[in-house]
Amino acid sequence: MNLDTIFSAAQEAFLSYKNLSGSKKADFLEKIAEILEGNRGAIVLMAVKESNLPEGRINGELGRTTGQIKLFANQLREGSWVEATIDPADPKRSPMPKADIRRMLIPIGPVVVFGASNFPLAFSTAGGDTISALAAGCPVIYKGHPAHPDTSKFVGECISQAVKKSGLQEGVFTHVEGGVKMGQDLVKHPLAKAVAFTGSFGAGKSLFNIASDRDEPIPVYAEMGSVNPIFTFPQRLGNELIPMAQSFVGSLTLGAGQFCTNPGLIFVPKELAGRFKNAVSESLQEAAGSPMLHEGIADSYYSALDNLKTRPELNWVKVPDAKHLINVSPALAEIKAADWIADNLFQQEVFGSFALMVVYENEAELKGVAKKLHGQLTITLWADTSELKANTELINLLEEKCGRLLFGGVPTGVEVGYAMQHGGPFPSTTSSNSTSVGAHAIKRFARPIALQDMPADLLPDALKNANPLGITRQINGKFTVEKI
Repeated sequence: MNLDTIFSAAQEAFLSYKNLSGSKKADFLEKIAEILEGNRGAIVLMAVKESNLPEGRINGELGRTTGQIKLFANQLREGSWVEATIDPADPKRSPMPKADIRRMLIPIGPVVVFGASNFPLAFSTAGGDTISALAAGCPVIYKGHPAHPDTSKFVGECISQAVKKSGLQEGVFTHVEGGVKMGQDLVKHPLAKAVAFTGSFGAGKSLFNIASDRDEPIPVYAEMGSVNPIFTFPQRLGNELIPMAQSFVGSLTLGAGQFCTNPGLIFVPKELAGRFKNAVSESLQEAAGSPMLHEGIADSYYSALDNLKTRPELNWVKVPDAKHLINVSPALAEIKAADWIADNLFQQEVFGSFALMVVYENEAELKGVAKKLHGQLTITLWADTSELKANTELINLLEEKCGRLLFGGVPTGVEVGYAMQHGGPFPSTTSSNSTSVGAHAIKRFARPIALQDMPADLLPDALKNANPLGITRQINGKFTVEKI
């Protein structure tokens, strides 16, 4: 089947699927989750074989996958996500009558979704991008990731079963395979209306450029990585040095560092740098090696470290063991803040269990760091209340550089919920006002439309005076569930 046929089927399906009620779309999503759970054993075996990830991790990831499907189903049943807004008519207004204007979000059309290598389930075929697009009312053309082709194809078949059992047109979901050219052609196709991607900066930026150069540019929601810095402050670090060192190492080495929220930078005050380095080094020595997803990722990890080893500014605290795909070991290097500020190379992500410990002279120097820092998915502050109050200017600067600011804890572990923001300023993503995790992800694939003086019996349910959906709406500037 060629791409013209695939996209034509998706567009044809869109014309009916977009008008499906929230309740019926929720039924469809729940059917996907039901079929996935019914095939848990087969899915887990495939994903373990293809990803080098342990069975427990894959089982947990499948639970997260079905959990986020149910989150969007619940959101569709509640219905207020469409942001229904009504300014009722006032024919007696002087000097001119006021028109009746009603606004809501509607789906945009066929969406191209690219699977991620590091999450064979939760960020892949039935992952958050696919499900949020389907929830919005958009058909999905999904490109399977070559790192786990059998898993991707099988999960795609599960979704297709749900499409059929829900009485929907086949074009609502299509699974395709192919290389770089296939991905480029998907983005170039004139019927594609948006793109979702999770992966490397180079690949994400390339897709963004292609989409921008089209005759009709389309949005690309690309999550392209992040070094997720942790800023430590003297008082709190001094009081909790050992547990903080252990927490940092635990987050750094989780899943062999193959998470988009892996902490690749930690800023440490000079007076505590020696003690913290020793504590981290001790924890790293005890950390067991972990397998990387596939040989290509392992090669990239070692190549990046070999490049960094040529830099005289770095003092290596822990170098990885001999090159090996299985049981890849973590690495840590130390650098002065002034040297870190001087070269953007030290901000580049190394995908794996590697981090830079940046030693700063004083808190004033951290402001220079904040100004130089690239956009991040997350930034974490390890500081007590008095230190936070004394550094409000720095916090203000850091808010401009991330999508999620943590006041404690570690950045790994992205909660799938209503308030989650998993996105950030460029280069962490291509769209800082969107999220790829959580309920607000649905809004990437919708656009606003205003209906002016539309006959009452033609209005969508979300905008009818009687509010048959019982959703929260903004009427004359006030949020309410009341009828008009």
